[in-house]
Amino acid sequence: MMGNFLKNEENDLRSIFDRFRKRNFTGDTGQAIKNSSYQLTTNVVMKLGSLVFTIVIARMLLPELFGLYSLALATVVLFSSFADMGIGSALITFVSKSLGQGNEKKAKAYFKKLLRWQTILVTIIPLILIGSSYFIANSYYNKPIFYALLVGAFYIPLIGFESFFENLFRANNKFKIPLIKEIIFQISRLTIIPLTIFILLKINLGQDLITAGIILSVNIVYFIGVLYLFFTSKKNIIFIKLKTSELNKKETNELKKFIVPLTATALSGIFFGYIDTIMLGHFVTSAYIGFYGVALGLVGSVSAVVGFSAISFFPLFSKLEKISLEKIFKKGRNLTILISLLAGIATYFLSYIIVEIAYGKDYLNSVPILKYFVILIILLPLTGIYEMYFISQKRTKPLAVLLVISTILNIILNFTFISYGIKFGQLEAVLGACFATIISRGFYWVGLSVLRKR
Repeated sequence: MMGNFLKNEENDLRSIFDRFRKRNFTGDTGQAIKNSSYQLTTNVVMKLGSLVFTIVIARMLLPELFGLYSLALATVVLFSSFADMGIGSALITFVSKSLGQGNEKKAKAYFKKLLRWQTILVTIIPLILIGSSYFIANSYYNKPIFYALLVGAFYIPLIGFESFFENLFRANNKFKIPLIKEIIFQISRLTIIPLTIFILLKINLGQDLITAGIILSVNIVYFIGVLYLFFTSKKNIIFIKLKTSELNKKETNELKKFIVPLTATALSGIFFGYIDTIMLGHFVTSAYIGFYGVALGLVGSVSAVVGFSAISFFPLFSKLEKISLEKIFKKGRNLTILISLLAGIATYFLSYIIVEIAYGKDYLNSVPILKYFVILIILLPLTGIYEMYFISQKRTKPLAVLLVISTILNIILNFTFISYGIKFGQLEAVLGACFATIISRGFYWVGLSVLRKR
């Protein structure tokens, strides 16, 4: 059975390479291959850039300051996730479907409505962060990141609009523009932020001001990316120049019906993705948050490159009928399994060498965390392609219910394991968060697999 599986995947890979050689990107399969190639390149640039960036600033800041930066950024990103509420997925689904039907005016109407909702969210959420930042920094974390959270409020509209316009290009099957944006972003980040850190450390500021200065430089980098996407969209997205009427009541209600379950999904996804770091921020020192962040960042870099097919297949999933949909889905899933297994095995056996060479001996406490997190290199890409399948078919309600259940499980397990682990030491508390994350992610993927068959 495994032999047939490998043989089939080998044939598929040969077919893909043959299409590249002949530059044949016709049909749904050709479009999927073209999208995948751009998305893979984007993910490689993004994750390699992120990996190099993390290595550089981790070495510059050392575990304690790096942990404070990671905790502040995780908190800001948590808040920024509230500014999406499923709008990105709705944009890809409804705009790509309207364009697939040749109705550009309808695509513009969906674009206008969703942009209006996005603007409202990125106005409200930063105010909430500003109002709660003192309590979060000084009462819950008891760590010097108050100024960083205030500065981080400006990050929220920037990341919100960047994500919105990237999804707009993907809905148009224009995956090249996000790739160019990512290259600009990574170059800016690898120059502006390390230079900022060097200056801040040179003038010997306190930890709170250093962390705030780093977050400010992050905002500047994202601002550059937003400007590029905004001006490029005016030239490349033709339908946004059209004059069109508003969506009617039925269409607006359909859009809301699609987004409401995704709102629950987004809220649950926030806690699912960040509850471990947020809880650790209360229990352990910033240095151990740095160790955890290094391991999680390495796994995230590898799994994002492996899981490139999830995003690139999304616009096609929205258009295909059942038979073609199943065929494309299975090909993407099987290819993801094969690549993620190889990547996971390599990461496990090379974990000590990777951490020592990349981050230095100061971060060797990350090695046992990374070895356990290798399981996520397999789970995260698979979960991504299953999620895209459900969202593209507008089966958002069962997805939301499952994610809510998995998130509750994740919160309970994190609190239980971290609380128990801290009795034995800080590393044990971090490993507790690691186990909680793996178990809840595994439960979520199994649930997705079961639901898809129904």
